[in-house]
Amino acid sequence: MKIVVLAQRRTGVAVETMRPHFKAEIEAVWGLYTQGIVRDFYARADQGGPAVLMLESESVDSARQALAKLPLVEMGMLDLDLIPLAPFANLSQLFADGAHA
Repeated sequence: MKIVVLAQRRTGVAVETMRPHFKAEIEAVWGLYTQGIVRDFYARADQGGPAVLMLESESVDSARQALAKLPLVEMGMLDLDLIPLAPFANLSQLFADGAHA
């Protein structure tokens, strides 16, 4: 299952408090990448902040368990929004009943 992960700094947590842990966080994300859990990571073009991750996992729960080990998550500095993705099947409606030309 593909999962998009949007991370957000927890309200009240200053970036300066997080900064000493950035290297450990990046190393932990890299570890998940080498395990095949994190497939891609991006920066948001419209704002700074934590990376957007694309995961491959059996379930949202197993992805959440893997991400729970990230240092900034363990320390309660980041909130994560996990969004499961599914194939987009609505295109088939374009071709139903000879609708294609």
